[in-house]
Parts: sequence; C-alpha cells; structure tokens
Amino acid sequence: MEIKNNNQTEKIIREQKLEEEKMVQNNLENKIKIYEIEEQMKIIQKGAAQLISEEELRQKLRNALREKRPLTVKLGLDPSAPDIHLGHAVVLRKIKQMQDLGHQAIIIIGDFTGRIGDPTGKSKTRKPLSQEQVLKNADTYTKQIFKILDPAKTTVRFNSEWLSKLNFEEVIKLASSITVARLLERDDFKSRFRANEPIGLHEFFYPLMQAYDSVEIEADIELGGTDQTFNILMGRNLQSSMELERQIALFMPILEGLDGIEKMSKSLGNYIGIFEPAEVMYKKVMEIPDHLILRYFELATDEHPDKIEEIKKQLKEGKNPRDIKLELANIITGLYHSTQDVQRAKEYFETVFQKGELPEDMPEFSIPTTILSLLDLTPLLLEQGFIKSGSEFRRLILQGGIQINGEKVKDLDYKLDTDIVILRLGKKKFIRLLLN
Repeated sequence: MEIKNNNQTEKIIREQKLEEEKMVQNNLENKIKIYEIEEQMKIIQKGAAQLISEEELRQKLRNALREKRPLTVKLGLDPSAPDIHLGHAVVLRKIKQMQDLGHQAIIIIGDFTGRIGDPTGKSKTRKPLSQEQVLKNADTYTKQIFKILDPAKTTVRFNSEWLSKLNFEEVIKLASSITVARLLERDDFKSRFRANEPIGLHEFFYPLMQAYDSVEIEADIELGGTDQTFNILMGRNLQSSMELERQIALFMPILEGLDGIEKMSKSLGNYIGIFEPAEVMYKKVMEIPDHLILRYFELATDEHPDKIEEIKKQLKEGKNPRDIKLELANIITGLYHSTQDVQRAKEYFETVFQKGELPEDMPEFSIPTTILSLLDLTPLLLEQGFIKSGSEFRRLILQGGIQINGEKVKDLDYKLDTDIVILRLGKKKFIRLLLN
C-alpha cells in the first residue's frame, strides 16, 4: 500500500513537472511570437505615411505565424512610365523588406487597365495605351523591379488574365457594388465634375477593376503611394462586400528630390536613377539637403528602424551631417551596385570632390567613330545622367565650362581626334571616353 502511494505521488510530481515545463515552453513561444510580430510591425511601418489598419495587420501576422504561411503583398503597376528612380523605388523597397520577413509579393501589371487609362492625379482623361505599348513597357518594368525585389518571392501577373474573362452580367454586378456619389469622392473626378470637364463612364471602372485585382488574388496587403488612396481602399471595400478578409492598405509617402522641395522627377532633373553609374549615384546622394538625411534612410534604404533612431540621435547630438551622408551614399549605392563599384565611387568622390584632384578611376565609355564632335556626345551624356538637357550642355560649352584633356573648349564643333578623351563637365564631373 505504501509503495502504491509512493508511485502515485511520483506520477503526480512528474505530471506537474511536465505541465510546468509545457507552460514555460508555451510562454516562451508566445513571447517569441509577440516579439516577431512586433518586430515585423516596426519594419513594415518604417517610413509609411499611413497604415489601415494597425490592429488588422497585427492579427494577419498572428494568423500567418500560427498557420506558418506568408502574407500576400500586392502592388499594381501601370505600365505607362517604365523608368524607375529612387522615388519610384520607395514602394518596391518596402515590399523587399516584407519579402525579407518571409512574405510573398504579387506584382500585377495593368495590361488590361492600361488600355483604358487611369486618370489618377490628372485633370483630364489619360490617353489609353495600345496593347503593343503596354506589353513593351511591362517587359521593361519586370526587368527593372528585379533590381530590387527577390525573384524567388515574387510572382508577376497581368490583370487581363481575369478582367478580360468577365461577362457583361458580372461587370454589371461589379458596378452595383459602388455608387456614383462614392466615385465622385475621388479628388480628380470631383474637380473635373465641378469644372464641367468630361468624365468618361469607362473611367469609373478603373478603380473597380484595380479593386477586383485584390479580390482575384486575395491580397493581404496592398501598397501604393498616397496618390493611390482611393483605389486601394476600393479594393479593401470590394473584398469585404464579397465576404473576403479585407486587405491592409499601406501608403508610402512621396520622396523629395535633390532640390529638397519638389517630388523626385526625371523631368525636373532632381532624381537619382537606379541604373545610373555608381559614381553618379554616390555623388547625387551626397547632394541631398541635410534635412532629408533621415527621410532618405527611411524611404530609400532597408536599414532597421533602430539604426535610424541611432542616426537621428547622432544628428541631434551634433555629428557632422556630411559624415552621415557618406554612410548613406555607401548604403544606397550598394543597393544597386557591387561592393567594388561602391568602393570606386567612394574613391572617385573623395579624390575629385574632397581633394580636387583628377581621379585615377572615372566613368569610362567607348564611343563609336560616328561621334565626331563634342556636340555629338549629347545623347550619351543625357543617357548616363551627366547632363540634364542638350541646351544645358551647349550652354556649358559656350561658357567655358568644358575641358578636354585639361584644356578649355568653347567650340561646339570641337573635333574628337584622339584615342582617349578626358572630358571634364563643370568643376567636378570627369569622364574617360575611348574612341573606337
């Protein structure tokens, strides 16, 4: 009888111990999950202009973690302007950060909607693109986005895949999910309506079609710029009306350009292109105004929010902004170029812009024998981002701001008759030209 009691006691003790260990393990797992969720929340919200809604995103992350599945992150691209600079890359960088957290991206090329024309931010109807133009631009876009996104965690789809298959009954049913009054809340529609400017009925279908994309792929999160607020929220509402879980709307701000005032734009010449030579990119980053240092860290890099807080502290404590910009230039240039290219760009900048010497290593281009004069170089210099316009280049020549092999040249028709030409633009831009 005594032995039996002892066995029972030992059994109870073992069970209690196992239960305690299980509780400790569960508590530990819960703490890890909470940490992971909050860590993801911190990274996803870094630099964002608006998130709708924070609690819904937290719940989606909880569910995804419990079910061991990635979230589906949606980005719709209008294939009308396939030339990406750092301003365009803000949203792509955010998606890359979410891919690094384990989530999957679906990039939707609006080949169907592009043939209709999105009036977003326009005062009149945008001219529709032909199918040939859409496909050509889409091909360029897909090549450019993989300069940033992880191909293994990215799926590219065309919305003609489902939109072209809707019959008229389905289109009418889709249209019945929203009122004209609601559509006229969109700023561009509202302003055109008040100004008695024409609005095509087909234009009302654009936000509906973009919203239907979210239904089709069952998006968990949709990203876009603040100019896409209406369209993205429309997707959220349409999902709800079709009894699907609503997507999270994440809006990223517009990135200011090198002038520190206007949004980054190629037409304004205040941009940093992601395909520009490393030396050009490095130098341009060093030109951003000091008050934009933190903003560029937030929107143009993948640096952790904790590091950005540390940089913010350093600036507040009086650290030289130039030193922090050097770090920023290294990071941004390194996102788009090799380590060796970044090092060469750094040395080039230090030699030319800090010491004023002729750099040993400078951008180098081979040019055909068909380029005979200084003025013939204009297309190459424009393409590589060394000049903003042909008129700027001609003005620079006439004002004596051009040197060839150390000599000032003011003749527009100056003949390029040596095998190697060291071209100096202004005080600080150097290019080595090799004549074939």
